[in-house]
Amino acid sequence: MNTTDNLSPELSKKSTGLKNIISNSFPKTTEGKILYYIAVIFSLFQVGIASHLIEITGQLQLSTHVGFLGLLCFPLIALSKQKKLFFRILAWMLAMLSVAVAIYQIVEYEALILRSGDPTSLDIIFGIIALVVVFTASFVTMGPALPIISGLFLLYCFFGNYLTGVLQHRGYDISQIIEHITYGTEGIYGIPTYVSSTYIFLFILFGSFLERAGVIKLFTDVSLGLVGHKLGGPAKVSIISSSLMGTISGSGVANVVTTGQFTIPLMKKFGYSPSFSGGVESTSSMGGQIMPPVMGAVAFIMAETLEIQYYQVVKAAIIPAILYYLSAFWMVHLEAGKKDLTGLPKEQLPSAYQAIKLNWYLIIPLIVLVFLLFRGYTPLYSGTIGLFLTTFLILGTAISQGFSNYFVRIIFWIFLGFIASGFFKFGNYMIAIILLILIVWNFLKSDGRTVLLNCRDALAEGAKTALPVGIACSVVGVIIGTLTLTGAASTIAQIILEIGEKSLFLSLFLTMIMCLILGMGIPTIPNYIITSAVAGPALYELGIPLIVSHMFVFYFGILADLTPPVALACFAAAPIAKESGFKISIQAVRVAIAGFLIPYMAVYSPTLMLQNYQDQSLTIFLLSFIFILAKAIVAILFLGATVIGYMKRDLNLFERVFCLIIACFLITALPITDEIAGILIVIYFVMNWLKTKKNKLI
Repeated sequence: MNTTDNLSPELSKKSTGLKNIISNSFPKTTEGKILYYIAVIFSLFQVGIASHLIEITGQLQLSTHVGFLGLLCFPLIALSKQKKLFFRILAWMLAMLSVAVAIYQIVEYEALILRSGDPTSLDIIFGIIALVVVFTASFVTMGPALPIISGLFLLYCFFGNYLTGVLQHRGYDISQIIEHITYGTEGIYGIPTYVSSTYIFLFILFGSFLERAGVIKLFTDVSLGLVGHKLGGPAKVSIISSSLMGTISGSGVANVVTTGQFTIPLMKKFGYSPSFSGGVESTSSMGGQIMPPVMGAVAFIMAETLEIQYYQVVKAAIIPAILYYLSAFWMVHLEAGKKDLTGLPKEQLPSAYQAIKLNWYLIIPLIVLVFLLFRGYTPLYSGTIGLFLTTFLILGTAISQGFSNYFVRIIFWIFLGFIASGFFKFGNYMIAIILLILIVWNFLKSDGRTVLLNCRDALAEGAKTALPVGIACSVVGVIIGTLTLTGAASTIAQIILEIGEKSLFLSLFLTMIMCLILGMGIPTIPNYIITSAVAGPALYELGIPLIVSHMFVFYFGILADLTPPVALACFAAAPIAKESGFKISIQAVRVAIAGFLIPYMAVYSPTLMLQNYQDQSLTIFLLSFIFILAKAIVAILFLGATVIGYMKRDLNLFERVFCLIIACFLITALPITDEIAGILIVIYFVMNWLKTKKNKLI
């Protein structure tokens, strides 16, 4: 096997920077190989940080992380877009500037602390270079929207004192602004970048290694076995496989380009339109960001921002995540019923039972991860254990397959598990020793060397997949720095509070619109960070539990990522579906629309997110939870019927409007709205029964 089998020769010139980074492999050129090994080193550095084998201060860790992002980002995008020599040289110059900023921060670390508040001219110059690097990286990776929005916030720092009214601030000189945003802990090197350099990178690597272990095939086989033969089976396979993939990935775009390669052509083959097929896959994949245990990058940022345990975010997310996928499942079921789209022949499908029976061990790292998270261990610790366990599985399987005797294999795995458990007593160095032994053992075997190359590929792919997330976290730090420096967040929050005193629904609706509008131009992470910083505290003051208000913003940030004109997941699905990304995004919104009601129900009834249980007895809480969950499910059913226009038969305009009214009454938690909804449901089914009876007589 070639040492760079992960590398591929040609990449599409038409792809966006983000799509190139996520979906394409490293080019098979000398330059591509150099970038490949830079990516491997980047991943090894991050694993060393996560496992505490490398011990450096937080600021140096973050500056090195951002330096690596720039070093890898610019040349990789220039090469993948097949730019001419001039642009590739320019890309390497920007990459070197990124490295220079990191080196300056490392060399001048102690001196920068001592002269805090009084930066030198050289400090200002390197601070400006840092801003140029992250803004340019954001532009070439994700397009103009995010750097423009961040740039407007930066301009507000410089010129906000010339405004009038509530948005006017006292004014700041250039040295104060540059130092706050490029050297402080609330700018480029703030919480978002910290989360990117720890949790996010680690869990992306975790997902990359699980994919190499064969988890995607396991998830796909289980999905095919469970629902492949049902009505609309191919689309349901997409939803289940993407939701399972979401438990380890947490990246919507990465999910699309992995599971979508199989599910989108399958849906098209069995009668779904290309746009609907891409929309289903995009909707399913984006839901991976709210599917525990890994969830998306935002979940880690939320835990850090709210200073809560990660499992508390998981607890709040689990029911909305299930409802999200239930709504998508219901939509494709209705679409299949309306168009009479049958499933696949059952005899041609794999057995879900056999798939689990043969490959159950692949989900051991995921089970251990969940166990550790819910025992209160940090995501960083839990993810590190999960990553090393996955690596042990990959390397150990290659070794055990060389044993012809079944009992020898059993003894090998028991021995390996026993030694690995020594981690809890002897720490990370025990893991490092075991890993080194497994690597050497595999290196001495010809098929083992192939496995080692696959692991190296996983390191490179993980670093490449983490690039857009890390860059977004870095540039959005400019927005956070502006809000903390000028106090603008408090001003905007006060406006929302004044509106909310008159109408909570109006405040929620305006927050939703803010998320959706921002989502038309920027990805989920900066969308959440901006909106939660502005609206989160205000919603909390209006009596909404803090985690619920943040989940409200998070949820609509995900739905916004399906909305045109950007809709990153939809445009990632476009070349697979051979359809316009815009048309796919329209269908994705249509499939996901039933999920729009879930955040509102959670705000009016926090029990849906398993909150406020301390204020009541367990029995009362469980009864309340069951009632609210039932309401949410019924509301999803009727909203789905409204959108698709089908529920066991085609619905006319009046019936669709009637279904929409029922859903609205179920969402609204006001006196007698539940009773009215119940009466309307009875009326609907009576009308449906009479119409069905009349049609039979005809």
